[in-house]
Amino acid sequence: MNREYHSWHSPRLNREMELLVFGHSGARVLVFPTSQGRYYEFEDRGMVSALQKHVEEGWLQIFCVDSVDAESFYCKWAHPSGRITRHLQYEDYVINEVLPLTRQMNSNPFLISLGASFGAYHALNIALRHPHLFGRVLAMSGKYDMSNFFDGYYDEKIYANTPMHFVPNLSDPGHIARLQGLDIILALGREDPNIEENRRLSGLLWEKGIGNALREWDGWSHDWPYWRQMVQMYIGGA
Repeated sequence: MNREYHSWHSPRLNREMELLVFGHSGARVLVFPTSQGRYYEFEDRGMVSALQKHVEEGWLQIFCVDSVDAESFYCKWAHPSGRITRHLQYEDYVINEVLPLTRQMNSNPFLISLGASFGAYHALNIALRHPHLFGRVLAMSGKYDMSNFFDGYYDEKIYANTPMHFVPNLSDPGHIARLQGLDIILALGREDPNIEENRRLSGLLWEKGIGNALREWDGWSHDWPYWRQMVQMYIGGA
């Protein structure tokens, strides 16, 4: 299996950022780590091994990015407005630095956004905000109401990055049409604390005519052994 390490100084984040690439061709997969996780987490937790056949056969090429969660959502010493601004700088880095690299390495037009737990939020949020860039999103055991990270503070940036808040108000026909062309898969356990939130979000999307697959697993199912099974089952579609 081809494995590559990449690192550069991000002008948008003003810091060194690292990532790992697995595979040589196929659909591009953008992987976000769990809360405050690192770019090597997906490999260390056996997720790359779970997709070994997909990668070695040239069906998927996986790009595992680093996070700056400790500087954004979890940066409790910073003012909430600064936390969400840092998150938007991270999104800018992903869209305008990471995605061009993926296209340079692989001309396949199909891009999958993937994440578990806090990574599921990143994966779904960026795809909902920029659906023209993505073909599929697989969000496992995610939370999509981010308002409790900001100590009661609320502004337009937080609203625009909280799917539970902005999805009900989607109105632009072009944006909705692009979302209707996106394969959205939400997978989690029935005893996951976020199950009702996922059910509500799935329903909100359907109310806008945006199809999605809500896959409920038995039990809690909020851990790596379950995510390894989920990714094998759903990476190719709902």
